[in-house]
Amino acid sequence: MLLIACPHCGNRPETEFRCGGQAHIARPVDPAALDDLSWSEHLFVRSNPRGVHAERWCHSHGCGRWFNALRDTVSDRFLETYPAGAQPTRSSDVASPEVPATVTQSTVTQARA
Repeated sequence: MLLIACPHCGNRPETEFRCGGQAHIARPVDPAALDDLSWSEHLFVRSNPRGVHAERWCHSHGCGRWFNALRDTVSDRFLETYPAGAQPTRSSDVASPEVPATVTQSTVTQARA
C-alpha cells in the first residue's frame, strides 16, 4: 500500500486521501470580466505534465485538512508534502505552471494563441 505523508498527521495509507487537482492555480482578479470561454478554460484546463507536478490533496478520512504535494506522475511517487499556502522546498524540480500569477481575459486569450 502506498503511504502518503500528511503534513499534519504523518504517514497514512493512500485510501485516506483524495486528490483535488493541480495546486497553485491563480484565481482571476475579476471573474465577471471574463467571457464564457476564458472562464471555462480557467475552471477546466489544467496542465498535465509528465514528471513532477504540484497537486492539492485532502486527508478526507483523517484530519480533513487540505495540503499540497509534489508527485512524480511517471513513477506515482510523492516527493514532498507541505501545508496549503506554503511553497515546496523543491521548487526547481517542479514543472513550471502555465497559468500566470494574475489571470485576465487577455492573458487567457494570449495563452490560446
